[in-house]
Amino acid sequence: MLTFADIEAAALRLQGQLMDTPCVASKTLSQITGAEVFLKFENLQYTASFKERGACNKLAQLSAEEQRRGVIAMSAGNHAQGVAYHAQRLGLRAVIVMPRFTPGVKIDRTRGFGAEVMLHGDTLDESRTHALELAQREGLVFVHPYDDEAIVAGQGTVGLEMLRAVPGLDTLVVAVGGGGLIAGIATAAKAIQPGITIIGVQTSRFPAMVNAIKGTQHPQGTSTIAEGIAVGTPGVIPKAIIERLVDDLVLVDEGDIEQAMVMLLEIEKTLVEGAGAAGLAALLKYPERFKRKKVGLVLCGGNIDPLLLAAIIERGMARAGRLARIRVSARDVPGSLAKITATVAGAGANIDEVHHQRAFTMLSAQNVDIELVIQTRGREHIAQVLAVLKTAGFEAEEQS
Repeated sequence: MLTFADIEAAALRLQGQLMDTPCVASKTLSQITGAEVFLKFENLQYTASFKERGACNKLAQLSAEEQRRGVIAMSAGNHAQGVAYHAQRLGLRAVIVMPRFTPGVKIDRTRGFGAEVMLHGDTLDESRTHALELAQREGLVFVHPYDDEAIVAGQGTVGLEMLRAVPGLDTLVVAVGGGGLIAGIATAAKAIQPGITIIGVQTSRFPAMVNAIKGTQHPQGTSTIAEGIAVGTPGVIPKAIIERLVDDLVLVDEGDIEQAMVMLLEIEKTLVEGAGAAGLAALLKYPERFKRKKVGLVLCGGNIDPLLLAAIIERGMARAGRLARIRVSARDVPGSLAKITATVAGAGANIDEVHHQRAFTMLSAQNVDIELVIQTRGREHIAQVLAVLKTAGFEAEEQS
């Protein structure tokens, strides 16, 4: 059984091999959530994820014979990069099996560390099956992303560092996929501060650990923006620790995670992937639960596809009313469009897109629908733009 001594030993092995990342207060997020919020910036690791802690701890304990054989891992990206980087540092062969949906940025980074990358399967479970077959066939050492005590001990050093940096924390909120991170953190935190509360967070599209611990039957989805925690089968070792030491598990939705990602980017000027924003998503969704608590959040990773990030930012701006789609009906005569755009500009909004719709409308043939996507200062500003358009004689309404 994993012990606090195992995590302390892992911390010694990791010294000088990776960053003791900052754990600092966020005044703005504290004001928004009503909790005293501290952020652990694991997205600042060299591979932009906490995963290299477990990988380093595991590889550092391989025997000479195991090092000669090389290692293999399955991962959606962060564990892959951690294994690949530390295998390269130690001069080991590394083969990584990744699901086909893995973001290109994670594939490229993993290959950049010298690993042999194979894309196989649409889920982590399918990738794991293939990796185990390859391990047996080629004699490679299988490095599991979460169901391994050495991996869990490495991840537990996150909790060790958090409580050393901020001894008064009374609640830790941690993203959960296979469970390795929260299992390690809970082992360390409960040993240091037995009364601390540990809350796990899963995306509602991949609620495997919630189902396993609580006996619920939430359906599993096929994709999520938090692909780093898109795990269909919880780890046996982490599950046993979670049952014993974790106080509760909660679910958040895709929109909650997107909102948290945009807030961290806008407020903290820090980039996190979906899994890295899960903790903040829980605070935003369940504010009463954390109000007046001293809460530590783990920003567990920052590897995200730039195109996905662009889409999330744009959707976040739309939800906040910073982007709006409006429809303006006008007479189809020369100068109408110019008058509309001048009116919008006069109201202080910027036009992002214009679509002049003649065919697909129920208006009379002499009229036209003009759809605009505009940049605004928020909901009140949208209402002001619509009011100005109506004063100018146009029919205008916001589109959902």
